[in-house]
Amino acid sequence: MPMDSKVIRDALIEQIYNKMLGNDNIFFVSADFGAPALDKLREKFSDRFINVGIAEQNLINVSAGLALEGFDVYAYAIAPFLTMRAYEQIRTNLSIMSQVRPVNVNLIGVGAGLSYDVTGPTHHCLEDACIMRVLPNFVVFSPADYVTAESFIDYSLSVKKPKYIRLDGKAQPRIYNDNSRISMDVGFVELKEGSEVGIVSTGYMTHKALRVAEALAAHGVNTGVLDVFMLKPVNEVLLNESLKKYSHIVTMEESFLNKGSLDTIIADILRDNNSDKELTRFGFADRYVFDVGNREHLHKLNGLDEETIVTSIMKKRKKGSL
Repeated sequence: MPMDSKVIRDALIEQIYNKMLGNDNIFFVSADFGAPALDKLREKFSDRFINVGIAEQNLINVSAGLALEGFDVYAYAIAPFLTMRAYEQIRTNLSIMSQVRPVNVNLIGVGAGLSYDVTGPTHHCLEDACIMRVLPNFVVFSPADYVTAESFIDYSLSVKKPKYIRLDGKAQPRIYNDNSRISMDVGFVELKEGSEVGIVSTGYMTHKALRVAEALAAHGVNTGVLDVFMLKPVNEVLLNESLKKYSHIVTMEESFLNKGSLDTIIADILRDNNSDKELTRFGFADRYVFDVGNREHLHKLNGLDEETIVTSIMKKRKKGSL
């Protein structure tokens, strides 16, 4: 593992641990899901760590109860089971309740996209960003690296509403040297400025977007990259301003397309601003991934490998679309 790589969940839990040292109002609730960084937290704060077992619905019930008593809660589980097995409880106890009472429950879902690549469609999580963005009063956060995740902790404690933290399950290299460019109110960072193709990505796919931008630059295509880590709320005004200089917008995500995730956000912004810019979306079609293999193998089978993305963009350029 490169020295600048870290499992994002461990970095996030370490920051929560540090906050718990000086804040007795924080509870950590787990659905029988561990992590190396969690061992220290569980031992140090045994009075504020609760393991509800493999029971994600009860995880939400317990967390909501604690939040209604005024505590700040982090609820931790595998992403597809957290969001989909417990969706009714999330809707009723968090989304609806938070409209009338402060409910600060921070759902930490590990395994976004194809993080659990070889375990198949039951453990893949291509729906979560779509279904969690639907819920009123929710924040949806999708960091690409551990620096961004660490930067979210202060926001998670100060904003007293339910949040979904969508984490990749594997160690990822650092993108940001520090958090000076990261603002939760802005919700995105233009990592690389360009003028021709603007790639908009989130989570794990931001790493691939940067590599695609390099490959396009080698072909003479002036390419920018925007890392969107706040999928809700979205600062549409600032995001639109950053998109204006590009003639062709490309979205890249590990989500189902046309279902309400990143590509829908960008399409809506372009439509609402009467933009005629070309939009190309890279994600997953309306089918589950049953093929067996690692992440890159599954990406290649589904048109998300770098070569396919670069070739597709170059073909449009040759046709005069760009």
